[in-house]
Amino acid sequence: MSTRAEARLVLLRHAKSAWPDVADHERPLGPRGLRDAPAAGRWLRDTGCLPELVICSTARRARETWALAAEQLGGHVPVRFDERVYGAEPVELLAVVSEVPEEVRTLLLVGHNPGLADLAVSLAGEEAEEGALDRLAEKFPTSAIAVLACPGPWRGLAPGTARLADFAVPRGAAR
Repeated sequence: MSTRAEARLVLLRHAKSAWPDVADHERPLGPRGLRDAPAAGRWLRDTGCLPELVICSTARRARETWALAAEQLGGHVPVRFDERVYGAEPVELLAVVSEVPEEVRTLLLVGHNPGLADLAVSLAGEEAEEGALDRLAEKFPTSAIAVLACPGPWRGLAPGTARLADFAVPRGAAR
């Protein structure tokens, strides 16, 4: 009998957006977001948290975040843009994740708050890096990344079934 390695669900909140006079869905990244999104990609690369599949919100700021982060990974990663991620509650995000094939062992979800933060807190059991869950619950800022270790299949993911393995807020250098 082979032992199945834990899967990783990586949650990336979009980088800081601008506030021009456009519909919320069409807001672009602002100057800080343009710096921080590549830093998020470098963090993913440097920590070995390379996704096999990305599911990204259709909102412009999320798509731009993924595009800038992806440039740092050094290879093509399949991406699906899913309108259900925009403005989603945790239960809706879980429905999206439950459709992912089991062969995908590292899944990256690029989305928005409060849905991503609520999903991370809900999924994470008591076991986490010291203080990481408290930091995440206190604030899940733009460009934040939560990595959840998931022992079972995607369709079985439910509150309390994952472990918060890492939480980071990568920032790019100001110019």
